[in-house]
Amino acid sequence: MTEHDLSEHTHHQHHEPVDPESIDWNEIYGDEAGGLWSGHVNGSLTSEVASLVPGRALDVGCGEGADALWLAERGWQVTAIDVARVAIDRARAEAANRSTDGITWIAGDLLADDVPVTGPFDLVSLQYPAFPLGRRHELSRVLRALVAAGGTLLVVGHAPPADPNDAPFDHTQWTQPDDLVCDLTAGWTIERHETVARPGSHHHGSVHSHDVILRARRTA
Repeated sequence: MTEHDLSEHTHHQHHEPVDPESIDWNEIYGDEAGGLWSGHVNGSLTSEVASLVPGRALDVGCGEGADALWLAERGWQVTAIDVARVAIDRARAEAANRSTDGITWIAGDLLADDVPVTGPFDLVSLQYPAFPLGRRHELSRVLRALVAAGGTLLVVGHAPPADPNDAPFDHTQWTQPDDLVCDLTAGWTIERHETVARPGSHHHGSVHSHDVILRARRTA
């Protein structure tokens, strides 16, 4: 359901160039009838929000819903959005199977004008971003506006492998935590921005062994 890893699913297995704007996520999810992701909550999310008091949360790029379900089952009121309707349908079905309430599921592009996402949120979580770098400034503006005063923005991305030749996709084509941190100046406190070993052991054999974590608190 989640554990987003572009390395497995953007057709970079042979290092062929991919236009991030051309990826059809519905097709990618549809090709994996048994589920695209592991079904486990992202380990970096669990560790980074453990000390937060549950409130309103936005899960951006929620995939098949494991992070949203984990948050809701711990008292958060969650809005979960993904561009792939196939993923949202699976997430909604899993929530019903687990009798998990408190989640609003939205199939759509967060950056589209007609998407019904209403902030502010106490937590905005973006795990392993799948936004092209060309949309970085637009994404940054929207994310910052959705965080409540005193709220947390958490962005977790893949650290590039030590050997660039092992990278199954071009990190420079996609918006990364290191890009977004540059926009968190006045009115923000950077609580954590570092590279850490990737938690968990359910990563489909990914070459990505480390995460880049950006956690920031809105102060104004």
